[in-house]
Amino acid sequence: MSEFFNMGGYAFYVWTSYGLAFIVITANVIVPLNHKRELLQSLTRRMRRKENG
Repeated sequence: MSEFFNMGGYAFYVWTSYGLAFIVITANVIVPLNHKRELLQSLTRRMRRKENG
């Protein structure tokens, strides 16, 4: 099992690459979701202002 985690002496580079890939993929999911939420909130506020005139 330790051979797997050691990755033939390249563990630092391999695990760093996995970590960075995880961060980028996570950001690619979270950022658009936050943008969508903010956009919907903005549109909701705009619609309420129009209704109240």
